[in-house]
Amino acid sequence: MSRVSVLSSHACHLGEGPSWHAGRARAFWFDILERKLLEMGLDDAAPRIHDLPFHATVAARVDEDRHLIASDGGLHLRSIDDGALTELRPFWDDRPGTRSNDGAVHPAGALWISTMGRRFEPGFGRIWWYRAGELRPIVDELTIPNAIAFSPDGGTAYFSDTPENLIYRQALDPATGLPRGERQVFCRVSGGGPDGATVDADGLLWNARWGGSAVDAYDPDGHVVRTISLPARQVSCPAFAGPGLDRLIVTSAYEGYDAEKRAAEPEAGWTYLVDGPFRGLPEPAVLIG
Repeated sequence: MSRVSVLSSHACHLGEGPSWHAGRARAFWFDILERKLLEMGLDDAAPRIHDLPFHATVAARVDEDRHLIASDGGLHLRSIDDGALTELRPFWDDRPGTRSNDGAVHPAGALWISTMGRRFEPGFGRIWWYRAGELRPIVDELTIPNAIAFSPDGGTAYFSDTPENLIYRQALDPATGLPRGERQVFCRVSGGGPDGATVDADGLLWNARWGGSAVDAYDPDGHVVRTISLPARQVSCPAFAGPGLDRLIVTSAYEGYDAEKRAAEPEAGWTYLVDGPFRGLPEPAVLIG
């Protein structure tokens, strides 16, 4: 059995991109639309909230002291101690009206980072590969790319196009994290759209079901083997946390809610903590060159 509790009742307009920094024993996540980075120990009473100059979506660990932040302002190194930002490159998608979205670090140190249209324009979504200063597009013609995650051996990537209600599987070169061959449909999601995801030590894909109040675990054949229900309807992304990586952080959002909807669902935008019989994988460090 799993136990769901509230990690933070700070309501995020669009909570996303949770990660666990083991060296600091701190969780990090974003409120994308409000340009905030939240930071919290699992036993803290409330998060520290850092203002950002851009809409950021991914904080990838570089080392004990720095994150690589992906945002609509580009790629920046951020000092965890004082928040100082150093630009590595400006925003890389030259089409107007796009922003960064979901991302994850492959075991080879490559960051997969997606971009999408701010108005959810069909076909504007892309996934990019970044490692050691090199950046290239690897997937095109998506709308809202999400659910980026990797198998424990680095030989498979997962990603979704949320409006299609599909999660894809892509064979990879484990040494680089670059695609091999064509993507295949991994599964079709019902009762909500596939949002952020992560893979555990047993190779199960844990996917947040946006609009479905749940996180689902899929086996490598694409079958749901477990579902965890959550109070918020728009759950957005899970990440394993804690010294044993045996706790699951899940972000959520009140994006698109009017005052009446917010009053009816006060838990929307909260960040949750799930305890259960599972174990995650350490997040790899991204190579910046």
